[in-house]
Amino acid sequence: MNEFLMIGPWQIILILTTVFLGIIPTIIALIDIVKNEFSGNNKIVWLLVVLLGNFLGALLYFIIGRKQKLSATNKTSLT
Repeated sequence: MNEFLMIGPWQIILILTTVFLGIIPTIIALIDIVKNEFSGNNKIVWLLVVLLGNFLGALLYFIIGRKQKLSATNKTSLT
């Protein structure tokens, strides 16, 4: 029974690598969302999608959400 509870160094490295690879895209997506402007409530929606969806939410943001950012010309017309 105790043999199943023992975790070796390779298992720890694998677990930590998996966790960090899942967290890093989420953090990058959150920073990108906060730094950029979106039209309407899109910023809040994308923040919620990334926070609640973790890796899948970050993946969706990188595929779909980056296209919804306002360009420099659109930013000046809003102010």
